[in-house]
Order: sequence, then C-alpha cells, then structure tokens
Amino acid sequence: MTPTSLIGGHVSVAGGLATGGLAYMAEIGAEMIQVFVTNPRAWALTAGKPDQDAALAESGVDTFVHVPYLANFGSPNPETLAGSVELVRYTLRRGAEIGAKGVVVHTGSAVTQPRDDALRQLREHLLPLLDEIPDDGPDLLLEPMAGQGAMLCATVQDLEPYLATLDWHPRAGICLDTCHAFSAGHDLVAEGGVMETFDALHAIAPGRLKLIHANDSKDACGSKKDRHENIGAGQIGAQPFADLMRHPAVAGVPICIETPGKADKHREDIATLMKLRDS
Repeated sequence: MTPTSLIGGHVSVAGGLATGGLAYMAEIGAEMIQVFVTNPRAWALTAGKPDQDAALAESGVDTFVHVPYLANFGSPNPETLAGSVELVRYTLRRGAEIGAKGVVVHTGSAVTQPRDDALRQLREHLLPLLDEIPDDGPDLLLEPMAGQGAMLCATVQDLEPYLATLDWHPRAGICLDTCHAFSAGHDLVAEGGVMETFDALHAIAPGRLKLIHANDSKDACGSKKDRHENIGAGQIGAQPFADLMRHPAVAGVPICIETPGKADKHREDIATLMKLRDS
C-alpha cells in the first residue's frame, strides 16, 4: 500500500512545547506538527525545559522544527553569517532533544554580493553543520523561497546547484512550500503543472523530499511574493493540493500548513486537506 501523508500544521507553543504544542495540535485536528523552539524573529537562543522536551519526544508525534527567519548563509554581513551558524547549530540540537524528524531552514539570499560568492560562503559554513548531525539527529531540510530579491534557491531547478554546492550531503533534505513554488514560477494550477513540478523535483533530488508546506498563495504564479493564503482561498485553489498528494514522490511525506488565521481557520485548512487526501 502507498504510505499515507500525515497532515498537520505549525502550532502555537504558548504554555510550553509539549503542553501548548500538543494542545493546539488537538484543537486543530492535526496529525503532525511544526514548531519554533525560540523566537522566530530574534537572534537570542532560549534554553529548553527538560520536562517539556521529554514530553514532546515521548509523545510519538511527528515533529519538525523551523529555524528562525533571520538565518541567511548567503548574507555578506559577517555578523548575520555568524549568527546564522549559531541559529542552525542550536536548532539542530534542540530538534534532537525533542525527537524532531527534521529542521527546516530557508535557503537564503546573496543580498548585495555576487551569487557565486554567496554559494562559496554557503559551502564553507553550512557543510560543517551537516557533518555535525548525529546519526539519530534530525535532517536539515532546505526550503526554497519565492524568488524575491537575490534568493539563492527558488525554483525546483535551483536545488541542483544548491545541493551540489553542499556535495549532495546525505543529511540535506528538502521542504517544498507550495506558495513559494507557485510564486517562483511553478504553475501548479495549469493542467499537469503539479505533476511536472514534482517529476522535476524527483529527477533532481530523488528521496530528499521530507516535508511539504501546504499554503495557498495570495498572489499570481511568478509574482515572487511570499504571501500565504488559506487552502482553496487563493490563486492556487484546492485541486492542486489533491493532485500533489497523488504524486509518488509525496507518498508518506508529511504535509504542514502555515496559513493565516487562528485555530478555527487552521482546523478548516487541515480538514480540507484531509478530505482531498482521503477522497
């Protein structure tokens, strides 16, 4: 039988990683979760609470962790680069402590420096972190962006030189965001568009897709804008999400919403995806 993809969402951890995260998971009807383990918009690294870490690890819930948004291995700013190294190292460690399946990091931007220089910098600073991951630790999942600015990786095709820069490291997986892919130019709405996108991904990086961020888009295909919308309420619509869940490369890959709104909206989005999956 084809493995079933668990469907869940990024959850609030107010009240504690386990206490808050698992309660929000139940409230929205999720089967898996994604969390932040520190402030997503700050450089400060917060210590975990052993009881909460252990409770989440022992829950058996498939959990993923997102690195704070500030991390950028392509930045020409030395302080940003050093901070990015520490953020990813910290998040990988915290991911291991809570039993996470993967740690998601944005693929970054060259900002004002030449792309080749940014890629050399990526290799120098990210490869050692991949080497540090223990056998029982979470994979690092690279999330291509929407193509805005000087992004190093946006389209599926961009993953080939990006992964090559990292020597196709075995601990480098992929998290594909549907809003990002659509905004970067993958027309998921066109007939055959979903199949074409995931065929290309499988051809370039077979077996590396470990997580999907399921987000509709407020903006048109190719807009290069990263603005998420609730499932079926944006420019992508509901049907492409049903199509992607039928692609062989997605079999068994968890699907996580990062859509606008609070618990009621998140519950609706998850229910919509489950209905599409099970129909």
